[in-house]
Amino acid sequence: MKYNEAAFIGQKRAKEAQMKLFDYTGFAMLTYTIRKEEKDVGFMPVGEGLFVAKLIYENKMIIYLTDEDGFAKAQSKPLKVDEGDKIYNKIIEDGLKEYAGQVKTI
Repeated sequence: MKYNEAAFIGQKRAKEAQMKLFDYTGFAMLTYTIRKEEKDVGFMPVGEGLFVAKLIYENKMIIYLTDEDGFAKAQSKPLKVDEGDKIYNKIIEDGLKEYAGQVKTI
């Protein structure tokens, strides 16, 4: 796929994830919109799937909304761990599945 096609589709998918995460956290940053395939078949947009993941850095947590392959489409600002856990649990309760693999982030 051409870069501009992948970017257009990926930006739409990532923007939807960003707005969904914004509803939970009050802030969400767009991350990946495209991904480079390993077999060098060109550029691809981030996937359609929507999963939630969290990573803890020292005493802060960042919540990510990822595609089915772990590419982060949106991320929260650093949150206090207890606040992040409450938000994360609410997202899970609302039906988003957890992404358990390695999150690919910027």
